[in-house]
Amino acid sequence: MSDRSFLARLAGLAAASLCLTLTHAQAAEPVFEVQERSVPDILSPEALPSSFFDFSPEEYWAEPRDSYWVNFSNWVLLQGRTQNPKVERLGQWADRTLSGSEYGLPNNASYLRIGFATESESGAPFQFEPEARFRLDIPTTRRKLRLVIESESEELIPLEERQRDRQLTQDERSDTEATGALRYLTEIGDAINLSNDVGVRLRLPPDAFWRATAQKDWRLDEDWLLRAQQRFYFYHNDGWGERTWLTAGRQVGQGWYFISSSELEWIHDEKEFVAAQIFSVDKRLNNRSTLTPRLGILGESKPSWRTTTYFADVTWRYRLHSDWVYAEVIPALEFPREESFKDRPSVVFRVELFFSGSLQRPYLD
Repeated sequence: MSDRSFLARLAGLAAASLCLTLTHAQAAEPVFEVQERSVPDILSPEALPSSFFDFSPEEYWAEPRDSYWVNFSNWVLLQGRTQNPKVERLGQWADRTLSGSEYGLPNNASYLRIGFATESESGAPFQFEPEARFRLDIPTTRRKLRLVIESESEELIPLEERQRDRQLTQDERSDTEATGALRYLTEIGDAINLSNDVGVRLRLPPDAFWRATAQKDWRLDEDWLLRAQQRFYFYHNDGWGERTWLTAGRQVGQGWYFISSSELEWIHDEKEFVAAQIFSVDKRLNNRSTLTPRLGILGESKPSWRTTTYFADVTWRYRLHSDWVYAEVIPALEFPREESFKDRPSVVFRVELFFSGSLQRPYLD
């Protein structure tokens, strides 16, 4: 074999060995070509699927059109951004003034609640009614003392009205006048919370009052929670009274929470007891809405113990914006004794705005 032939074969073997080596390397560690895309390109209207939009593609570049609803909603959102800080600053200013401290506690429960509600009862047309409630609840920084100013006196609202409050519009509620009181908070042992209020109804002539409230929570077992509340009160013009409230609740599966609530109240002027038994279940459907069906029985002790009203309602509550704009739809059925327990249907639609500086808002409980 000539030298030229030997060199040619050697070169061929080297080339074949190199090809096999490259092929094996590529099979073991494949090489990928990465094409970098910017975030604006990925999220551009042309790149997103049509199902992402709730309007047709040709409307994307359309000029915005003014409308009553758009202007009104923009005004509502502006009020939230401007009024919430004002309510917070008012509570902190009053807190510092009352306590004499340079600093105010951040957990005051002051709020302003405004809105409107419409009701259709037994086929009657909707009528819009404005609503407004407020509370100035100011914790002091040196003592367990609060200044509490509220738009209504809870003790002077009839039991039936309190239990059906969300079914009623403003003109159907009792006018109890605003109250102002100093509240002193104490604890009995390590579990019972006690408060004493001394104040007046803000009217002429003023009506002085006193009330004491004790509350305690228990965990009966792994499922049941129990809460008891006892209140005694005395109004100079309306006499004294007492309320006993007991509620028990537990999870019942599928996201539903069951609550049984019992209340007994003594009415001094009528010299009688009134009572209520409410059964309800509550479920958070998503991060915006909750559903609460209820069944209720109301009764009285005079002339003898008897049922005065049966009712059933369902509250669908929807968070329209952030945590301060809400809407409610409440269909209800009432069976009052005074109408021979004949059914009386109604539907209430309500929109409410909450202005508050507190992150833990009591009116959302």
